[in-house]
Amino acid sequence: MQTTFTETQLQDPGTKRANEILRSCVHCGFCTATCPTYQVLGDELDSPRGRIYLIKDMLENERVPDAKTVKHIDRCLSCLACMTTCPSGVHYMHLVDHARAYIEKHYDRPWSDRALRWLLARILPYPTRFRLALLGAKLARPFRQLVPDARLRAMLDMVPKSIPPVSRNDDPQSFAPAQPQKKRVALMTGCAQKALNTDINDATIRLLTRLGCEVVVAKGAGCCGALTHHMGREAESHATAARNIFAWAAEMDGQGLDAIVINTSGCGTTVKDYGHMFRQDPLAADAARVSAIAMDISELLMQLELPEGADNGLTVAYHAACSLQHGQQVKTHPKTLLKRAGFKVVEPADSHLCCGSAGTYNLMQPDISAQLKTRKVKTLEAKQPDLIAAGNIGCMMQIGSGTALPIVHTVELLDWATGGPQPPALTAPGKQAPQVPVLR
Repeated sequence: MQTTFTETQLQDPGTKRANEILRSCVHCGFCTATCPTYQVLGDELDSPRGRIYLIKDMLENERVPDAKTVKHIDRCLSCLACMTTCPSGVHYMHLVDHARAYIEKHYDRPWSDRALRWLLARILPYPTRFRLALLGAKLARPFRQLVPDARLRAMLDMVPKSIPPVSRNDDPQSFAPAQPQKKRVALMTGCAQKALNTDINDATIRLLTRLGCEVVVAKGAGCCGALTHHMGREAESHATAARNIFAWAAEMDGQGLDAIVINTSGCGTTVKDYGHMFRQDPLAADAARVSAIAMDISELLMQLELPEGADNGLTVAYHAACSLQHGQQVKTHPKTLLKRAGFKVVEPADSHLCCGSAGTYNLMQPDISAQLKTRKVKTLEAKQPDLIAAGNIGCMMQIGSGTALPIVHTVELLDWATGGPQPPALTAPGKQAPQVPVLR
């Protein structure tokens, strides 16, 4: 794609990177075939190619974003399926992130949008605030029909029936390995996940220590910054990410780390991009070091000796989170591990398509998100599994709200299969619990 940025414009690092990405696009349109919003809405401007044209026009002309441009960019899930499909290697993620930051600086949103985005940015990355908000939302849910804004109703709908107690495993500390030490790793405990589902981190710690890892929860680490980053709120996201970089760099320079392990794939995609996010920052070197050893839990487990289990009779429908299969290009590891542990793994049709969660997307774009959820649940249930497994808390909440099948994190099943407790979600009220016990 030909661009006409001036030398002055290209002095800005974000614009310079956008120019590189735009020039790599050859208008082929392959991306439209795998774009969920284009499939649902059928509008060229709701495809990656269409959004690229809008972004190019906005940035080249240094134009104040109009409502039309903002609408179509806001509708993007950042599922990154287009990056997996693109034969030219267009790095759409960096482009749309820069466009969102530009919009945040130059576009005056309606007051209701500003208020809602401010509220999400002030609550979701902070586990204690999020817990309090969830409790308040539970009290408000009986009055759902009186809420005029569909986005606020969507927030009430996403509140879990029960809010787990705080897990002290998420506090800064170190967990000793149960066998001779193979690795020393830092576990990213996250933010929203600590309020919504404490079983995931608990299972991760049990499994890794059982397999010979010392697991460290670093003091000062917390939210990865993804939630605010994808809203275009760069200052907030970078401040949050910087705290992680300081915390993990201190561990690396102290007793050392073999990996920073992440069990929420949406966070993993962002942490692995810290090197790019901080490329012009004094923290650039440490950010690059952190990104270099960041791993999804499935990547780390592939390096460890996970015991091989006999067929346990359970069929697991594996949902591939977009942030894992597209953002990190980790596609086979979770399935390989589940099969090794004794599960039969099946995949839904169109497994490359997003479930509609996408961070805060299901809260900001509830109608489109609901259509994608319905499609995803239908394809998963068509496989007639005993349960569903995923590697991202957002996907688990989204899909779990639309099916009676239990949905658990992949690591919970691997923990169970190797001696840990049965995942609580498998016996949750209202869910169809599997009848076949896991053999060990």
